[in-house]
Amino acid sequence: MQTNIGKKAAGEKAAEYIKPGMTVGLGTGSTAYYTILRIGELVRGGLDIRAVATSAQSEELAREQGIPLVDFDKVEKIDIDIDGADEADAQLQLIKGGGGALLREKIIAAASKEMLVVIDEHKLVKHLGKFPLPVEVVTFGWELTFRQLSALGAHPVLRLKDNNRFITDNGNYILDCHYQKIHNAPALHTQLNNVPGVVENGLFLDYASRLIIGHEDGSVREITHPYPTKTSF
Repeated sequence: MQTNIGKKAAGEKAAEYIKPGMTVGLGTGSTAYYTILRIGELVRGGLDIRAVATSAQSEELAREQGIPLVDFDKVEKIDIDIDGADEADAQLQLIKGGGGALLREKIIAAASKEMLVVIDEHKLVKHLGKFPLPVEVVTFGWELTFRQLSALGAHPVLRLKDNNRFITDNGNYILDCHYQKIHNAPALHTQLNNVPGVVENGLFLDYASRLIIGHEDGSVREITHPYPTKTSF
């Protein structure tokens, strides 16, 4: 894997926010990959933490790195969740799910006290929507769900992998919806999730508390929310 300097800088910076004794959510994707590698180095150096993973891919990498993983039935709280994004704006609204793990990512984000989002500079946008919005749907009657989304102007496309239907870790399909520019993300989020057959969509609104942006020269800048936006259990 060729090193992306911006992604590596952002991913490693996020690991600095992890403190001993924390339960950490491990995100999925090419930038969170560098966070997991750095956490592995810290754990092997003596950092005492435990973690939960947002995907089978991240779980496998965490095990390779020697990061202690804990079952969800033993998790009372998640202190910090570090994850990537396919698009992010300056208001810390996100599109996620390019890797197909959006449902698990959202469950962990919602249960975390704080969510740090790591991206390279190319994923910071003025308006969400150029990246197709992933919508996870159940396989039963997915064609009907597809038609309903089409009627709503979502322009859905069934995601494929190796010429076969892409299957999420939860056994569902992904419909990638093409908007080009999302004008009202909260309204769209509600509209999509009200369609029968939709499990969840890739709009992450009011979850992130800090955006960590890595640049090609290795520098990092951060954007934080001016006010608290989420609560966890």
